[in-house]
Amino acid sequence: MYSTHDMPSDLDALLPRLAGRARRLSDSQSDADDLAQETALKLWAALRKGAEVDDLDRYAMTILRNLARQRWRSDKPTDPLEEESAAVPPTAPARMACADLAAAVEKLPETQALLINMIAAGETSPTALAQRTGLPLGTVMSRLARARSKLRAEMGIAQKAPVSDLY
Repeated sequence: MYSTHDMPSDLDALLPRLAGRARRLSDSQSDADDLAQETALKLWAALRKGAEVDDLDRYAMTILRNLARQRWRSDKPTDPLEEESAAVPPTAPARMACADLAAAVEKLPETQALLINMIAAGETSPTALAQRTGLPLGTVMSRLARARSKLRAEMGIAQKAPVSDLY
């Protein structure tokens, strides 16, 4: 558990990682600096209020990600772009979702992660998965069901949501 008296040295070590992640989630250096500073302030405020934090790094990155998402949602639309000035759409939200999913897959038991990785590589037939792994079809189906359930929970997706929402 962390408390405010543990924070100065831990926060000093965390700030460069926050700044780096903020740069990947922002359009400009000044936006990234603002995002990292706002994250540090929210983290400090939460700890001052007595929040129980087991993993400071993960907690800070969650705050950062949520702040970035709030900013993306609150961006007001501007005048339509002319054809000549159209920009490439931002890739940060998709990259974040992919990184979050990859991290969630890494937390799965090895047997479940193997099957999910095979699906991600393009193999979608449970029968083909069973043949490739040498496992009975029922075992493949049950491991996939457990893996998908764990991924939904980790990703904050409703248990009844379609599997495609994971990707």
